[in-house]
Amino acid sequence: MSVDISNFNPFDPTTQQCPFPHYAKMREEAPVHAVASIGVHMVTKHDLVMQVLRDPQTFSSMFGGAGMPLSGPERERFAEVMSKGYPRVPTMLTADQPEHTRYRRLVSRAFHPKVIAEMEPVVREITVGLIESWIDKGRIEFVKEFAVPLPVRVIAKALNVPDDRLADFKRWSDDSIAGIGTNISIDDRIKAEYGVNEFQHYFAEQLELRRTNPQDDLLTNLLNATIDDDDPEVTDNRQLDMPEMLSIVQQLLVAGNETTTKTLTEMIRLLAENPDEWAKLKADPSRAERVMEETLRLSTPTQGMWRVVTKDTTLGGVDLKKGQRIIIVFASANRDEDLYDEPDAFDPDREHLRDNLAFGKGIHFCLGANLSRLEGKVAAEELSKRLDTISLTSNNKFEYFPSFMLRGLTDLEIEFTPAKVSK
Repeated sequence: MSVDISNFNPFDPTTQQCPFPHYAKMREEAPVHAVASIGVHMVTKHDLVMQVLRDPQTFSSMFGGAGMPLSGPERERFAEVMSKGYPRVPTMLTADQPEHTRYRRLVSRAFHPKVIAEMEPVVREITVGLIESWIDKGRIEFVKEFAVPLPVRVIAKALNVPDDRLADFKRWSDDSIAGIGTNISIDDRIKAEYGVNEFQHYFAEQLELRRTNPQDDLLTNLLNATIDDDDPEVTDNRQLDMPEMLSIVQQLLVAGNETTTKTLTEMIRLLAENPDEWAKLKADPSRAERVMEETLRLSTPTQGMWRVVTKDTTLGGVDLKKGQRIIIVFASANRDEDLYDEPDAFDPDREHLRDNLAFGKGIHFCLGANLSRLEGKVAAEELSKRLDTISLTSNNKFEYFPSFMLRGLTDLEIEFTPAKVSK
């Protein structure tokens, strides 16, 4: 399709439904494209995005909130609501070295690949239980019945959230991302911030309880996390304080379910639209990892991320000034023709699958990547084992959430026939 990027507006509803032609045009004509409507440059080529990710000294992650800046009066209203909770401190996602190194060291042990691998039986049990709950229906709305509850229950299990708080857990997650890449009203942003306050108070209470009653969960691990070596990159060996722990838990909450929900939904859509790949997966479940990885590349639920330029520099032949904000567009880099043949096609057998940037790269590589990949792999295995055929119903409108940063379908209805599974 023919597109015009001269007046590109990431908030345009039509563009948000399918931004990829615009990204392709940017890669071709202006890989570091000035977007006048929001006053930023969008970086769209894989090599240039990697250049930014490899240079955190020049391209800082201390961009504050991931939403659009507020006006003076709006900031005052927002600050008043925030004052009713704990201080919002920059940690994993919005911190630079050396502070980021401290946070990473304190948290990374809980997400060690061995620890994540040991969660597979729990992930599989939840996955199978969900499928069995609707296997006899023949038709479901996939987001509500599977893509939301699977990652919510998995991360809730890691945080030891009881079943009767799962609805709140999901609501707090939605509130945490309400202003990211969207153009919602200040009233809606404030309403969401009240939800974040509620989240903070709940988990602060849970963390305090674990001081005297430790449990085998992530909250206790955060509470007790220490840096017990002489890493020269860590200049501050303090344990995490309450605002820092709450910030990290909030990021884990969002990263642990919102992006995975969107990936799982896109995966079942792609498999339904590519019946040959569904047949290959059913015949060979070991393809599940490649199916998940190719889904991540194509869907890229975290479409991009902010950075702030710390000094005058040049990127892709474009001069950038100190203090300018840029967006590194992972979703565009993942469809770069210089790296991927036929980049818009769904091909789990393609080369360079693990070069995709769905989870970022470098020091800010997503800590939850291994858990999300595990959930996707197990989901692909169990769905292909328990469903014989899948198809998309005519009721689908294929509408995506109105955000240029977090992309995912609002709903997806599928029809299926159960497979005969030996007990």
